[in-house]
Amino acid sequence: MASLEIYDTTLRDGTQGFGVDLSLADKLALTEELDALGVAFIEGGWPGSNPKDRAYFEEVRARGLGRGKISAFGSTRRNGVRAEDDPNLRALVDSRADVTCIFGKSWDLHIAEALRVSEEDNLRMIGESVAFLRRATERPVFYDAEHYFDGWRANPRCALATIRAAFEAGASRIILCDTNGGSLPAQIVEGVQEAQRTLPGAVFGIHVHNDGGLATANTLAAIQTGCVQVHGTINGVGERCGNADLTQIIANCELKLGLTCLPQGRLTRLTEISRLVWERINLLGPDNQPFVGPAAFAHKGGVHVSAMQRNERTYEHVVPASVGNVRRVLISEMAGRSSLLAKLEDRYPELRQSAVAAAVLNEVQELEHQGYSFEAADGSFDLLVRRHLGRLQPAFDLKYYRVHGIGTAARSRSVSAGAPSASAGPPSWRSGDDAVEATVKLDVGGHTRLCAAEGNGPVDALSHALRQALEGAFPVLARMTLTDYKVRVVNSADGTGARVRVLIEHEIERRRFNTIGVHANIIEASWQALVDAIDYAVATSA
Repeated sequence: MASLEIYDTTLRDGTQGFGVDLSLADKLALTEELDALGVAFIEGGWPGSNPKDRAYFEEVRARGLGRGKISAFGSTRRNGVRAEDDPNLRALVDSRADVTCIFGKSWDLHIAEALRVSEEDNLRMIGESVAFLRRATERPVFYDAEHYFDGWRANPRCALATIRAAFEAGASRIILCDTNGGSLPAQIVEGVQEAQRTLPGAVFGIHVHNDGGLATANTLAAIQTGCVQVHGTINGVGERCGNADLTQIIANCELKLGLTCLPQGRLTRLTEISRLVWERINLLGPDNQPFVGPAAFAHKGGVHVSAMQRNERTYEHVVPASVGNVRRVLISEMAGRSSLLAKLEDRYPELRQSAVAAAVLNEVQELEHQGYSFEAADGSFDLLVRRHLGRLQPAFDLKYYRVHGIGTAARSRSVSAGAPSASAGPPSWRSGDDAVEATVKLDVGGHTRLCAAEGNGPVDALSHALRQALEGAFPVLARMTLTDYKVRVVNSADGTGARVRVLIEHEIERRRFNTIGVHANIIEASWQALVDAIDYAVATSA
């Protein structure tokens, strides 16, 4: 199979995205993960722009990477400054990166308005910068033709002259950039073909943004037209609407175009690297992210699931495991018997020969009418099935729970005696002890336990009190961590009397599960979800 060069710029271009920030430790950790994935090039940052990126290049050399080559990014020299004296270019040399990648202007609008130089000066800036880096580093230099496609449509002669200047100066890759992200696939194809006719000996790459929602389509169009180096970011993070998403591009190229992007066997790590990046940048990725999202292979409609039981290709364009993902069958009021059996027959084979399946579906539909949502609460759903099968043993019997201290924190206002001065400002409010206390009394294995605990809120306090009462009897609870807590109003038209849905996520040794509670009282809804989490952890550990 033909091969592509995957050039990952998550650590540089990706960090320009809204809400994206990576520490030095984050960047180094992700570098090792990207190297393990098997990408060809890892763009570590812009050493001429900030101290963190300079420190990155100092430290990454000691990491002993395998396949991935580290790239340092920068710009062409400034106008009126010799390449040898330009601080940005000197920083690229000092980075001692495996390759360097610099961008220059290919759109006459930018040359005139952003740089404010003549076209001839711009060509000299490009050629001299590339030539200097080739001499000083004795390593490959890549040239990012910024705004190439906009420039080519506006002034073909000018845009093509810029890439010729870089190529003739020694750039080993000419990267054609759709920097504003507004091109259409047909325009990408035409622009690449014109560059190929102009520089028949050049090796081209593609770097596009997603402002028109076409980054993946535009990248694939460029690849099919002959571009061999592919720039993008994991999950498509990046400035404005983001960059091309490498998870989509790699999966499409390997599974559908027959092109090699990663070493053999590494494609199955795609979902893992996607989620690692979301975690490192502290953002939640979209559930329906193609190929790697939690819902990418999630099936809810009973008709769909029934068809897939006969042939999985009916509703899946690729095998989920090929990209490291898994199939999910969602249980909801839309589900049929086939959905229930597809989800559960491996764990509960007796369902196929039992009338219990119909009873489970009836209860799911009734509870969802009340506001429950079991497609996102796998733990609570499993308990519901166990109860119908007579296989559920609650971890404890509740006597009562109480929450104390809500809304009773002391508040005092200090006011100076006499008339306030003009500079005194507004009165200052002092908060007292805001901790909330919860008490639980319950029976566990014939023994009554009464425990109290404080927390940052009623749910936190209840969780701590439950743990105190139960961890001695059920060691698995010591390994259970609460990882997410979500609240949603179910029937908002009822105002303050509306029911709320609480979803709580826990993790036990990297296995995550969700439980649900619904009630007009948010504390009671949270309690229901907490109790389900305890019961599920105990039941599945046994």
